[in-house]
Amino acid sequence: MDLITFKLVLVLALFLLSLTIAAYSTWAERKVAAIMQDRIGPNRSGPFGLLQPLADGGKFFFKEDFTPANAEKFLFVLGPALVMFISLITGAVIPWGKTLNIGGTSFDLQIADIDIGVLFIIGMASISVYGMMIGGWASNNKYSLLGAIRASSQMISYELAMGLSLLSIIMMSGSLDLKVITETQSSGKIWGLFELDGMNWNILYQPLAFLIFFVAALAETNRHPFDLPECESELVTGYSTEYSSMKLGLYMFGEYVNMFIANAFLVVLFFGGYNYPGIEWVTQNWGENTAGILSIVAFLTKTIVGILIFMWIRWTLPRFRYDQLMHLGWKTLIPLALLNLMITGAAILAFGN
Repeated sequence: MDLITFKLVLVLALFLLSLTIAAYSTWAERKVAAIMQDRIGPNRSGPFGLLQPLADGGKFFFKEDFTPANAEKFLFVLGPALVMFISLITGAVIPWGKTLNIGGTSFDLQIADIDIGVLFIIGMASISVYGMMIGGWASNNKYSLLGAIRASSQMISYELAMGLSLLSIIMMSGSLDLKVITETQSSGKIWGLFELDGMNWNILYQPLAFLIFFVAALAETNRHPFDLPECESELVTGYSTEYSSMKLGLYMFGEYVNMFIANAFLVVLFFGGYNYPGIEWVTQNWGENTAGILSIVAFLTKTIVGILIFMWIRWTLPRFRYDQLMHLGWKTLIPLALLNLMITGAAILAFGN
């Protein structure tokens, strides 16, 4: 197998994986909510309701596709398409596993290994808000427009804190390349005391940066308690009020794909990416392919745990007021991120990387 063929297979696999996880995240969301509220949850479509996502997808396809008479029709269609496209393309720079050896050639489990992977993801995340802005404005609906304005201001507030928290990780690894950031967490003495193969994760050195990034990621993905752009009690459903059929489905699926990619990015930055305890030992004793397959399993396990925590938070915390949302972003997270950046710089100056 040559490199181009492998990359095409990897693109297709990532596309199907993202859509599958997004689809079954809707099922898991309802099951998590049911468990927390002492209900049963989906149980009619297939065993344990596992075919419910397929039923929902079919329903979206066959529902009436309504477009408001005074809407900007081209932009009305472009909004959800843009959200879905950007959500899917962001996963191209994430290293999903170590390497696989096929026919004597080692292949990296990463579609695009670029030197500025962190900037690529942050840039794509900042563009995704245009999908909500365009949809809210093109709907010619005041509720939709208010939701779009909220989305843009929320993104600006929390992207600043997120970017500042990322700087501390970049300073420690000395690179914007996600592969390099992952590899720096594979070995080394934890706090300079003892060495544990595959466990030198950044969360051990940057707990405050992780907390800031985690809260900002909740806001970036419009998850509770930061779902003000689609607040039902105030804005009906915000920027997506006028949407129906598969265009509404693209917005909903885009949100779940965003949550999947956000947690994958978080795993790369703070939880060692595809590294797991004993990864080098497995490589030496069981072979490169075994270590590579286990690294994929480890990466996806960490990511799915993160998604479940996102869901747990949604069904635990109440929604913030808008002034509380802005106060947390501008007056709490940004100063904390700056403080963490100064502490990281001082520590690197004093002790080295």
